[in-house]
Amino acid sequence: MKKILVTGGSTFVSKYVAQYFVNSGYEVYVLNRNTKPQVTGVKLIEADRHNLGNILKDIHFDIVADITAYNAEDIIDLYDALASFDQYIMISSSAVYPEYGAQPFLEDSEKAPNKFWGAYGTDKIAAEEALLERVPDAYILRPPYLYGPMNNVYREAFVFDCALADRKFYLPKDGDMNLQFFHVKDMCQLMEVIIKDKPSEHVYNVGNKETISVKDWVTACYKVIGKTPTFVNVYDDIEQRNYFSFYNYEYYLDVTKQSKIYPNTIPLEEGLKESADWYLQNKDQVKKKPFIEYIDANLV
Repeated sequence: MKKILVTGGSTFVSKYVAQYFVNSGYEVYVLNRNTKPQVTGVKLIEADRHNLGNILKDIHFDIVADITAYNAEDIIDLYDALASFDQYIMISSSAVYPEYGAQPFLEDSEKAPNKFWGAYGTDKIAAEEALLERVPDAYILRPPYLYGPMNNVYREAFVFDCALADRKFYLPKDGDMNLQFFHVKDMCQLMEVIIKDKPSEHVYNVGNKETISVKDWVTACYKVIGKTPTFVNVYDDIEQRNYFSFYNYEYYLDVTKQSKIYPNTIPLEEGLKESADWYLQNKDQVKKKPFIEYIDANLV
């Protein structure tokens, strides 16, 4: 039974990863501060990753799955606290690519500040660099928008709420801005391929091959609720994030390298159905933003 250390383990991606590997028969350790309920079956290491002392020095991990590395200090403090491990997989982000770069972004495209992501993107760049300085054969995964069960970010859940309330949907402009998604289960299954096969490439853009317009995405979200949206197009010069789940920023990752080792991803509508089923039972776990309040006060 392989030992895997999952940083986090109590919110969205890290929680799903912990649950997935428990279900797959791994011995799963989670590193967090124990402020939220733990996944059944994990072994908790209750600590702050910046104050680990010798708590990890007696454990050899087959895999370190670093889901919560957001800056260089996160990497350095965890690495210094580890005794030994075989593989290190870090979840980075597509935010490392600048908004002005040529698209689709390739793994060797320029990494630079992105005006939409700000410090989040530059800190991820620093985290990647700190990791590769210490673990040259580490694996780095750069997803676009992640979705699926356990998503506590108010993205698809916002559209589900609009559908459940039979609201008209206020759509940015013509709704032709494209988004790229990746199901959190696809992320886990790709990680398992990497663990088992140890591919020669070590940095991967990850995501669905195809993008989808925001209009079609909203339509798909309504459909899994059993509804059809009526759209109101918003052409005014209003900050899009006041009333919609995503920035006014369209980008596209080239996932050719991923497709060579993990060719088939979950169809978006199927993944959204899983998201909706989870949300209907766990509405209290999503951090809601006042999109509907803003719409009612400013757009209706």
